[in-house]
Amino acid sequence: MSTWKREIMMILAIYSLVAVTSSVTNDVQGRKSPKTSLPLVINTWSFVNSTAKAWSVLYNDKGSALDAVEKGCSVCEELQCDGSVGFGGSPDENGETTLDAMIMDGTTHDVGAVAALRRVKSAISVARMVLEHTTHTLLVGDQATEFALQMGFKEENLTTAKSVEIHEHWKEESCQPNYWKNVLPDPTASCGPYTPVDVSTKSKKWATAQEGKNFNTGNHDTIGMIAIDTQGHIAGGTSTNGATHKIPGRVGDSPIPGSGAYVDRHVGGAAATGDGDVMMRFMPALITVEGMRSGLSPHKAAEKALFQIAMYYPGFMGAVVATSITGEIGAACHGFDRFPYSVANPTLQAVTVMEVLCFG
Repeated sequence: MSTWKREIMMILAIYSLVAVTSSVTNDVQGRKSPKTSLPLVINTWSFVNSTAKAWSVLYNDKGSALDAVEKGCSVCEELQCDGSVGFGGSPDENGETTLDAMIMDGTTHDVGAVAALRRVKSAISVARMVLEHTTHTLLVGDQATEFALQMGFKEENLTTAKSVEIHEHWKEESCQPNYWKNVLPDPTASCGPYTPVDVSTKSKKWATAQEGKNFNTGNHDTIGMIAIDTQGHIAGGTSTNGATHKIPGRVGDSPIPGSGAYVDRHVGGAAATGDGDVMMRFMPALITVEGMRSGLSPHKAAEKALFQIAMYYPGFMGAVVATSITGEIGAACHGFDRFPYSVANPTLQAVTVMEVLCFG
């Protein structure tokens, strides 16, 4: 199919989407979202325990949006949500689990983040320490671990029997899948170590043979959360253990402001999940917020952000949840059949899982 035909089909698909919800009869794609009300929590996937914790902080404790995001994401870290958040999941090529997290204050526009964090479980809380006790935005690797220890966090092994099993099975399967290209031996059939080949002697098709092929809903379920408290302050955050079998040192989209999450006190916020290596090239959370600033609904803004990615990577998988500063919600997705996300506000009265059908 030619490029222009594919683009026309994608445009048509956008306008034929139908939303599906659980316990809510309104269209949750943003055209008729549940009656706007605050406080509010919205997060990616059906990680309802995290939503419930964040909601309790906001509604019962009258806590801040930052507290809600930190404590909500912490629940997912402790529960190892879908094996893709927290310790003991997504081992890299060496069998080690490392963590990425970010938290953003929409009132001050300050951000704290950690990436490739080693041997410390509470990634979102370490990120908040970066936010509150440094003028930096992002700390990485062993140096992020050293910072965490200075802040009083405990150093411990993030490996579990399950992550060892995942890693051993991967090696038995000739290290498939992996994230290498333009190397020898053939990364589609062999483990490393690899050496580079001259890309000028290979076709573009060969060079990108594995692009986007390693992701599915089972290996990149980042939790991304946006909260608005009773004072109208907004915060956002993410936490993940990244892509399974990633090359050691890889950092995805989750800890990158504007990619994993983004909040603005004048507009609202958005959080993304999916193929982070692709999505971080397009800053979908920022694009979604800017779309809302220009007058788009949360759903349409999220959809536009994903459509821009799909124009370059039609096979990518990803989703965005969004809320306006007044509490209007929406979501969009690409590459999955449908995408669940969790919401709590006074109108819903209980944590509610909603779904949106995907395009692409």
